[in-house]
Formats: sequence, C-alpha cells, structure tokens
Amino acid sequence: MAQIIIDKQNGELAFRLERFIDLSQFDHIQRKNYYSLIILKDCQLKLLVDFSEHQLDGSYMICLAPYQPYMLTSNTSHTGVLLNFHPDFFCTYRHQNEIETEGVLFHNFNQPPYFKIEQIETFYSLIDQVSKEMGEESIAQHEVLVAYLKIFLIEAVRQKKQFDQQNFNSLFGYQSEVMQRLIDLIENRFCEIHAPQDYADILSISSKTLARITKKYLNQTLTDLIINRIIVEAKRELYLTSKSVKQVGGELGYQDEFYFSRVFKKKVGVSPDLYRRTVGFAKLEKE
Repeated sequence: MAQIIIDKQNGELAFRLERFIDLSQFDHIQRKNYYSLIILKDCQLKLLVDFSEHQLDGSYMICLAPYQPYMLTSNTSHTGVLLNFHPDFFCTYRHQNEIETEGVLFHNFNQPPYFKIEQIETFYSLIDQVSKEMGEESIAQHEVLVAYLKIFLIEAVRQKKQFDQQNFNSLFGYQSEVMQRLIDLIENRFCEIHAPQDYADILSISSKTLARITKKYLNQTLTDLIINRIIVEAKRELYLTSKSVKQVGGELGYQDEFYFSRVFKKKVGVSPDLYRRTVGFAKLEKE
C-alpha cells in the first residue's frame, strides 16, 4: 500500500512510499516528473532504461531522475520498495554540496543508474522510520521526512560511488586509461565539441576504435555519450535558473534554439519549456 503526500499548492505528488509485491506497475515505459528510487532484494530481472538493457541479479537500488524512461520485466515475482519525491519537496541541486546526488545517483552520464546494495538493512531501517512518520500527523513532518531522505541519499551515494569504482575497474581493464581520458575530455569540453570525430582526433585514436570501445563498455554510442552529458547540463540550467531556452542552448554550443529544443525533446521526451514548468526550480532566483 502506498503512502502519499500531495503538494497542497499544485495538487502534484510531493513524496511517496510504497512497498510493492510484484512488478506490474513497472511493466511499461514510464517517464515521471519526479525522482524514483527502487529497492529490490534478491532480484532477477531486466531493466530497460534510456533504451539500454541491463540484467540485474541480486539486491539493487535503481535511481531514476525526472523524465528518465525506464521499465522492469521478469519471469518471477519480486517484492521491493519504491520511494518517489518531487524536486519541490527536496531539491537535489540545492543540496549538491552536502550530498552529491547529481552526477552519482542521478544524471550520471557514464555509469548505469543502479548499484548493488551491500547493506540493504540500512535502507530498510530508514524506510520503516519514514513509513512511521508518514502514518502520523505531526509537527514539522516535512522537515523530519527531508532529514530521513538526506540520510537515505547519503548512504546511497556512498554505496553507489563504491559500486561505480569497482564497475569501472572490472569493465575497462587495460582500456581504462582511454575511457577515463574520454570521459574527462567530454566533461571539460562538451559545450564546445559535439562531433565524435573531434574527440577521436584529440585522443589520437581512430573514430571506429573509440566508438567500438564506448559501445562495448558503456553500452552507448559515442554520440549518445556526448549528447547525454549536454542534456545533463541543460536540465541543470533549466532546473535552477531563469535563463531562456535560447540562452541555455547557446551556452551549450547550439546557436539554433529550435534545433536544441528538438535534441532535448528527443532525449528527454518533453520540451525544455515543459521540463522547466514541471520540474524546474527557476523560481529560486526570485526568492
């Protein structure tokens, strides 16, 4: 049964906790305008996220950002916990210096949006406390739930960082230097360099070889890797600032506002304007 808090100002979902007994609600592509954290114990399933397939076997947490497309399928039954929160309830970007969720749990353009849980009881203990708090009408409930959510996210970030490091080392082996140089290069120059060939030239490697390595180890094309990093930054700007879509696109290397909007909508599923209206935090600049 789901426990839900609705934002009284706009009628939208603010915070939600559900213990589910099957995967039926996840058996089709979803794009929600809030964050989703899914805990699965001893699972065997297929995760389709951002149109890439991943096989999960064990206890995992799946971390999904607003409008990130995903679906779960399995031939066996699964129980788990679903935690949703809207950016109006808790702004991850605003607390980035404290928790570092962005780029680790969410909007991590070069690592999968999940990790294998090593200490699952830690999360279940926090879930129990959240459930108890949501079951009571008490003073400062929002502040208490945010405090629990922060602890939950901090523990998730710690385990995700460890998982990502182990995953990176085991996947890349001798090619880890090439991949790390590519990732660093994209991080530093994604606003000015959009062409895969340019990255290959800078790294002194053939474009075919770089494309093959990227596809093999990150399950993405090099073009997607570049665009995904651009979209992460676009979301951050739309999320936090009042800059126009044209200005955001221009700063990311797109002089044609309409072309930038098409690229964004193709990746995110909604236009930059709609993303800002349903997720964005531009109003913070006016507070």
